[in-house]
Amino acid sequence: MPENPAPALVPTAAPPESSRRALRLGIAGPVGTGKSSLIALICRALGDELRLGVITNDIYTDEDARFLRSAGVLDPERIRAVETGACPHTAIRDDVTANLLATEDMERDFAPLDTVLIESGGDNLTATFSPALVDAQIFVLDVAGGGDVARKGGPGIGRADLLVVNKTDLAPYVGVDVERMVADAEEAREGRAVLALSREDDQSVQALRRWVLQVLAAHRSGEHIPQDPGPMAPHFHADEEHPEGGYVHAHA
Repeated sequence: MPENPAPALVPTAAPPESSRRALRLGIAGPVGTGKSSLIALICRALGDELRLGVITNDIYTDEDARFLRSAGVLDPERIRAVETGACPHTAIRDDVTANLLATEDMERDFAPLDTVLIESGGDNLTATFSPALVDAQIFVLDVAGGGDVARKGGPGIGRADLLVVNKTDLAPYVGVDVERMVADAEEAREGRAVLALSREDDQSVQALRRWVLQVLAAHRSGEHIPQDPGPMAPHFHADEEHPEGGYVHAHA
């Protein structure tokens, strides 16, 4: 028998619930696709069973935060605004400090939280979150933006954890074939999850609810690993003072 036998392995107790970091879920997409409405929908669907917080991003205002507070979907103190003062994608991709500090403050002030929803300011098809900021991300399109948008691709469309084709109830009024748009999205995403959503369609709302709960469960178990969708594609910034009317900006 060894003189100094190895100590018996003792199962490690799970960390107390209060020490778990909340799931940080990013919501991105072009202007007007319904990101704030999507967050309101998630809050209504899950607010009774999950402890939620919301961080919104706008360049110079707190418009989205005020919209959500007025909708009464959460305690107003759990909805906080970040004024980026720069292109919306900068604060979710290039320098996430302001959002990260706001999220950490939210988690500390209302501990324990289950999920913090972080809304990007409205941007173009190239927007992506840094995995240093969020654990998972939803990219939002809407049928009013055109049925061909999904197949245009880009890092957000192609590699976000979930692509939402929003406002499907408007499709008859804008001449969009939702089934075709979803099929195009599925092809662009190579099998990654796509959800056709309308707040008027309870079945799709319940599908969104189940997806959030599944990601939260995977986050808690350690099975979910945040993925980097890749840098934003180069894109044009209009600038009246620039001799060419603007400049191309890259995030490589």
